[in-house]
This record gives sequence, C-alpha cells and structure tokens, in this order.
Amino acid sequence: MITLDNVSKTYGTGEQAIHALKPVHLHVPQGAIHGVIGLSGAGKSTLIRCVNLLERPTTGRVFVDGDELTALDAASLNRARHRVGMIFQHFNLLSSRTVFANVALPLELMGVAKREIRERVEPLLELTGLADKRDMYPAQLSGGQKQRVAIARALASRPKVLLCDEATSALDPQTTLSILELLQDINRKLGLTILLITHEMEVVKTICHRVSLISAGELVEEADVGDFFTAPQTRLGREFLNAFLELEPPQALVDRLAAQPGDDTHPVVRLAFTGDSVSTPLVSRLARDCDIDVSILEAKVESIQDRTLGLMIAELIGPADKTREALAYLESHDLQVEVLGHVQRDA
Repeated sequence: MITLDNVSKTYGTGEQAIHALKPVHLHVPQGAIHGVIGLSGAGKSTLIRCVNLLERPTTGRVFVDGDELTALDAASLNRARHRVGMIFQHFNLLSSRTVFANVALPLELMGVAKREIRERVEPLLELTGLADKRDMYPAQLSGGQKQRVAIARALASRPKVLLCDEATSALDPQTTLSILELLQDINRKLGLTILLITHEMEVVKTICHRVSLISAGELVEEADVGDFFTAPQTRLGREFLNAFLELEPPQALVDRLAAQPGDDTHPVVRLAFTGDSVSTPLVSRLARDCDIDVSILEAKVESIQDRTLGLMIAELIGPADKTREALAYLESHDLQVEVLGHVQRDA
C-alpha cells in the first residue's frame, strides 16, 4: 500500500546541506498499522511528509495504493492525495467552524454536493463518537475530542491510508489510549492502512503491527512489534526498550562496573525472557546446576500484545570459572543475555 524506494530529503546544498532523510526503503502492506519511532530531530516528520509529498523527496520514488506519487503532475497528485488522510499533533481545526463543518471542509473543497456531504459526515461523527458534538465549536471541546474531529475530517475523503504525525503527543495518557483504540477500530472496520510516527514506545506497543526505528535520518532497525520489544537488534533499539521499561541497574552499581572481567570479578547481566522461558525456573536451576549465587537487582514482567516479556538485572556471584559456565548456560536457553559489566567480588 505504501512503498518508499530510496527516498531521501536534503535541505540546502554544498557544505551547508542538511541531510534530514538518508536513502530509505520502507514498505507498509494494505491494512497494516506501522509505527516509526525515534528521538526528536531523527527525521520522523520528514519521512511521513514525504509519503504524501508535503515534502518532495530529493531522491527516490513514493508509491501509495499503486500510484507513483513522485511521477504525477500537480493535478493528478492533488487527486491522489484524497486517498491519503493525515492527522497532526495540534489538530489544526478551524475555530470558526462547528465540528460538522470542520469534518465537511475537505468535501466542500472537493466540490461534493451538500446532500452527499451530510450523508458522508454523519456516519463519521458516529464512528468517532462525536454525534452529540456536531454543533459545537473547537473551543468547547477537550483535546481528545478535537483529535477525534481531526480523525473524522481525515476520513471524509475516504482515504486508503491514514498518516499520523505525533497524533497523541499533546494528550494525557487516558485520552491517548482512547484515541489509539479509535484508530484500531478504524483499522479493523475500514481496512485502513495506518502509518504513524511517535517518540512514545507505549503507542507502538499498544497499536502497531510493525515498527521502524529511525536515527539521524536513517532507518536503523525494522521488526514486528513483538520482536522489537523482546529482542531489539541494535544498541539504539535496546536503549529505547530499556528507557521504556525503566529497567536499569542502580547507579551505585553502575559506578563500580568494569568493562573487562578478571579473576576477582563477577558479571552483572540483563536478561530478557520470552516464550516458554518466562515460566521456566531458570534462575533456580542456574544457581543449583552452576553452583553460584544469583542476586536479583530488578525484575518485571511486561505484556507485549500477544507475547509476555520477562526482564531481570542480576549479579552472578561465584568463582570466574563458575560464572563463565553460568553465562554459557543462560546463552544456551531461549533468552537474551546482555553483560552490563563486571564488579569486584570483594566490593
């Protein structure tokens, strides 16, 4: 449904050039909800604005619903954009128009007859939970209600694709959840393909089927959401996950960590358990079979859509040969093992 083929975006030329988006290859199939996550300034907004050519790519081709948008003339591109809805962080509603009139605006601009506008807008107000707000003005609405108006307006032209540019960043957590539930409902009922950008891991965890991680204008990792949360493949992916899960060793321990092991040190590890390993008593077996002590510093269990993720930070305490044996034991099982460092045994 959406394909970016070698798409890049550069502002300026020569030494002053800013490479906001490096060559990107991305495919989002029909009916999928795909998230793009990254830090501020990573290139997320540039990427999503290249999809509907609000930003024209410097290189590459953009395909939406079978059409190569980058090859269309202005008139054809304008028609093709009717199939691409977009919602923004700050709603962009017209304060002088009612809820109904805000949703109807794109249809008016398309020259749709008044009777058809009414027939198309009223079901959208029902779908988005705004039927009783149709005659209100934006100033009378909450933030979540304003975003629902923006969503209904984006759906008025019956798009095949919905682009969400940090659509929940201005909302409180409870309202964010209600908007995400609405987007999921729209995805199921209308078969709408959704591409959203966010810096919030909770949004990705809740709604997305697949996620791409962007850094300095480059897509550095892409995976199914379950895989990304349980086994990120890049350091940046692990940093995002650890920050989201808030699972870090105590600072007093971090200050003592050394990078290299020694005969008088023992390892500190971060473990991620998935699948059957979540319910398997590996820690007790590890202590018994490898004859070491295991000091659990932090642990938690997180539900990631249809998967369960168990996380733990622990010290493996014992002679060097025994802790090496313990690490090999852990790595032989279905879990992710990251050695955070080593501390003196007598510290």
